[in-house]
Amino acid sequence: MKYSVVFSSRTGNTAQLAQAVLAALPPEDCIYSGSLDELMQAGEASGWQEAQYLLAGFWTDKGSCDEKITAFLQGIHHKKVFLFGTAGFGGSDAYFSRILENVSAQLPDDNTLLGTYMCQGKMPAAVKERYEAMLEKAPDNERAAAFLANFSQALSHPDADDLEKLQMRIRDIFTEQKA
Repeated sequence: MKYSVVFSSRTGNTAQLAQAVLAALPPEDCIYSGSLDELMQAGEASGWQEAQYLLAGFWTDKGSCDEKITAFLQGIHHKKVFLFGTAGFGGSDAYFSRILENVSAQLPDDNTLLGTYMCQGKMPAAVKERYEAMLEKAPDNERAAAFLANFSQALSHPDADDLEKLQMRIRDIFTEQKA
C-alpha cells in the first residue's frame, strides 16, 4: 500500500496537516512526502508516481485550491486520492463542502477520490490589517467586524483537535483499503 504525500502550503497550515497525515500512516509505505515546490525540483527522481495512493494537501484561494496545486491535480491519473486542506474562514461545513467540491473537480475522472478533510487555518497578519483598515473607514461595517472576529478565531488553527480528526479520518480510510 504505497503512498505519496504532496502539499501546497502558503502559511504553514497545510504543512501541519501533511505532518499529521504522515504520522497516521506507516512510514515504510511512504514513497514521497514534501511540498509541491520540492516535488517540482526533484522531478521524476522523487518517485512519487510509483505510489498507488496520493494524499494531496492545499490551501484555499478564492474558494478552491491555489493555481500550482490545481495544475498538479489536473495531471494526476489512475491514483486513489485523498484531499486535505485549510481555509482561513471556518465554522461552516457548507463552505468547506463547496471548497472540497471545487478542488475535487480538478481531478481527472480516471482517479478514485477516497475522501476529503478540511479545517480552518490561521491567516497572515496582512489580512488582519486589511480588515482593520476596512473598519477604520467604516466603523459600522458589520462584514469587516465579522471578518476580524473570524481572523481571531482562526489564530489557533489547525489545532490539536483538527489534527486528531484528520488522523482518525486517514486511519479509517486506509483500514478500509486494506480490508
